[in-house]
Amino acid sequence: MSTALQARGSAALAAMGYGSCALAGTFWGTGFFFGKIALTRLNVGHMVLYRFIFACIGLLPMLRPPTFGKKDWVLLLVAAFLGIPLQFMIQFYGLSLTTVSHAALMVGTMPVILAIGATIFLHERLDWKGWLALVGSTTGVALISLSGTRHLVSAQGPSFIGDMLVVISLFIALGWVLINRELMYRHSPMTVTVYSILTGSVMLALWIIPTDGPPPIHGLGMNVWLACAAGGLLCTSAATFLWNWGIHRVPASRAGVFLNIEPALGSILGVELLGERLGPYAWLGGALIIAAAIVLTTRAHEPQVIHE
Repeated sequence: MSTALQARGSAALAAMGYGSCALAGTFWGTGFFFGKIALTRLNVGHMVLYRFIFACIGLLPMLRPPTFGKKDWVLLLVAAFLGIPLQFMIQFYGLSLTTVSHAALMVGTMPVILAIGATIFLHERLDWKGWLALVGSTTGVALISLSGTRHLVSAQGPSFIGDMLVVISLFIALGWVLINRELMYRHSPMTVTVYSILTGSVMLALWIIPTDGPPPIHGLGMNVWLACAAGGLLCTSAATFLWNWGIHRVPASRAGVFLNIEPALGSILGVELLGERLGPYAWLGGALIIAAAIVLTTRAHEPQVIHE
C-alpha cells in the first residue's frame, strides 16, 4: 500500500514538474510580445533596464547568502555580463528592427546552438539525428531571414539584420549557459541564477544610465508599465523559478521539449495580436526550426538547459 502511495506521489510530483516547465516555456514565449509593447515608448536600453529592475524585485524573496569562492565569483561575473547586458541589449535591439514572430522563431534555434556548444566545449557527440537537426534548423533560419529581406527599410516589418542580431544574441547566451552549468556543479541552480541576474542587472544599469541617461518615468502609459513588469516578473523571475523547480523533478531531456513553446507561442502572438504576417518561407522555416528543436530536446542524453 505504501509503495502504491509512493508511486502516486512520485507521479504527482512529475506531473507538477512537467506543468512547471510548460508554464515557464509559456512565460518565455510572451517575452518578445511584451518587449515590443514597451519599445513603443522606450528605447532598447531603458526597456531592458526596466525589465531587469522588475526581475530583481521578483527574485529578492529567493535571495540567500552566497558561498562563492574567488574563482567562482569571477566566473559568475563573466556569465552575468554575457547573459544580461550583452545578450539582452543585442537581442532586443534586433527585436526593434524585426517582428515579434520572426524574433520568436529565431529563438527556436537555441537547442541546436546548445547542442553545438556541447559538442565543441563539452566534447559530447552529436549523432546523425543531431546533425540532421542542425542542418534543418540552419535551413529554417535562412528561409525566415530571406523572407524578411524585402522589409529592410520598414520599421514595421521583419529585417535580415534584426533576425541575425537575435541569432547572435543566442550564441552569446551559450557562453552564459555553459559557465552557469559549470557553477551549478558546486552551487545550487537557484543561487547561481539569482546572483547572475542581480549582478548582471547592476552591470546593465552601469551601461545604460551613463549612455542613455536615467529611464523616463512620466508619460509612458499603463500598457508600457504593465509590459515592463510582465517582462521582468513573469518572463524572467517567475519563468526562471518555475523552470528550476520543474527541472529537478523530471528528466532534463524530456523537460527540454517545453522550450519549444517559446518560439511557437511568440510567433502566434505576433501574428494574432500584433497583426504581423509570416510569408510561406517563414512558415516553412519556423516549422524546420521547431522540428529540429524537438528532435534535439527529446534525445536521451541532453545537457541540462538553464534559461534566463
